Amino acid sequence: MFNLFSPLSIINGFALPLKAEHKQFLLKVLIPMHSAKGLALFHAQLAYCVVQFLEKDMALTEPVIRGLMKFWPKICSQKEVMFLGEIEEILDVIEPTQFKKIQDPLFKQIAKCVSSSHFQIAERALYFWNNEYILGLIEENIDTILPIMFGNLYKISKEHWNPTIVALVYNVLKTLMEMNGKLFDELTSTYKEERQREKKKELEREELWKKLEELRLTRTLSNQPSNTSSSLTNIPNDSAK
Repeated sequence: MFNLFSPLSIINGFALPLKAEHKQFLLKVLIPMHSAKGLALFHAQLAYCVVQFLEKDMALTEPVIRGLMKFWPKICSQKEVMFLGEIEEILDVIEPTQFKKIQDPLFKQIAKCVSSSHFQIAERALYFWNNEYILGLIEENIDTILPIMFGNLYKISKEHWNPTIVALVYNVLKTLMEMNGKLFDELTSTYKEERQREKKKELEREELWKKLEELRLTRTLSNQPSNTSSSLTNIPNDSAK
């Protein structure tokens, strides 16, 4: 498997525009290889190949990102951290016009990663905000990205178990607020209102279950035979003697 990537200069030597078979090799061979069990053994070379393709033809960015979303790891934290690293490499070379095409599915995935209970996944996703070029892309598209990220970030700032993650999240929230304070305030207000509605619904459900339990107990007691009646029934009738 590793030898497949040793002549990396071959991709650099592809003539432009890329031939259809070269594009198919990227999308039908290289991208599905991200699902391999031994990905850690060759991921650095694989990611390098993917980025080389994108530098030659930025129109491939959208299908590549969507392909990575398709094969995104569900249970392997090590793989997920590797995927996030590759995404950052892609974003380092992406053109703003291509970024607009993939920002929605990409940041929905990043929002999930930020919310991960696994420390390294959340930390790696939050480090995107340390990249100046990515920050520029986010700022240009803040009206789209902030609503996607806000709910998860706000919740983490209040509930996450790891203080390092909470500190990183506060820095990200501060950065996003500076990019568009008006939208940030609107989202904060909306989020708090939704949380209040959710809490009210939870209290109403708890009250309903409490009443149902009380009703069940009442019916259970009313269906039990009376001890007094049983005792009277068992008293001998002296007049019958």
